[in-house]
Amino acid sequence: MEVRSIYKYARISAFKVREVTREIQGLPVSAALDVLAFTPKKAAFLINKTLKSAIANAENNANLKADGLVVKEAVVGEGPTIKRMTSRARGSGSRILKRTSHIRIVLTDEKPEKKQADGEKAEDKSSAVGKKKSKKTKKTAKAAKK
Repeated sequence: MEVRSIYKYARISAFKVREVTREIQGLPVSAALDVLAFTPKKAAFLINKTLKSAIANAENNANLKADGLVVKEAVVGEGPTIKRMTSRARGSGSRILKRTSHIRIVLTDEKPEKKQADGEKAEDKSSAVGKKKSKKTKKTAKAAKK
């Protein structure tokens, strides 16, 4: 079962928050909380708040235990930008963009699917190299016949 929590209009740029959310995707909840506790960024504090809210939603609304939860996805979208002006040289002005973001965390009690092992990737590369060699050998064989 999936449980989610959304923090809307967070007063931080989405670009800065995405850097931290990439670190916790796919981790168990306990490991994600540890990572956030030792990350020295404002975004980590905001994500930690949202993650704790999602855990509380899982326990109270869905009757799930926090031990078995995994961060399925942590997505950050851009919120509305607050536009301000500041004075500049020679009586002109320039715009200040105060960006906001929406942080969404989805937890699940299902175990994450395993990614491909490195051995399988290596086989794919070696087969591609083998195909290239076979084309070259055909060309050299044609050149040798001439």
